[in-house]
Amino acid sequence: RGACRSFSGRPRSTPRANRSVKVTLLTVSHRQPAWVVDGCADYERRLPREWAFRVVEIKPAARTGNAAVDRVRGAEAERLQAALPKACRTIALDERGESWPTERFAERVRTWQGEARDLAFVIGGPDGLDPAFLSRAETRLSLSPFTMPHGLVRIVMVEQLYRVATLLAGHPYHRS
Repeated sequence: RGACRSFSGRPRSTPRANRSVKVTLLTVSHRQPAWVVDGCADYERRLPREWAFRVVEIKPAARTGNAAVDRVRGAEAERLQAALPKACRTIALDERGESWPTERFAERVRTWQGEARDLAFVIGGPDGLDPAFLSRAETRLSLSPFTMPHGLVRIVMVEQLYRVATLLAGHPYHRS
């Protein structure tokens, strides 16, 4: 059960024209408590296999008493950039991003799948995402205007991806 745990290997690559879009959740965080791992696992195992969903944990930058927030976010942004799948669409999760109803999110995922580019959803560290990283992201998505714990964001994001998958498949899980 590798749900919402760090992924150390890379899946085998297949020719672009013969494969589905892969979905990655990159998160700046430490190991999560069991309730987060279990919550993610419940939805992750329901996701379409062809999405090859994985979570990649990026080690947070050291936060000392006098560490500048800009330096910390910059260091984390470098780690995130290095971990992004090549040529992926980057969707930064940010409370100041666009907020969509689930149906619109499903429409966007369908459109992105048509582009045949992998998707990377990115959760920043305790101080958020670096402004330069946010400006490079193709989409800034808000799950809520609230600031939420990273573990909860993981669960909500994986559940929303599952909900989108059911909408796209015509499954009755989502009730409008």
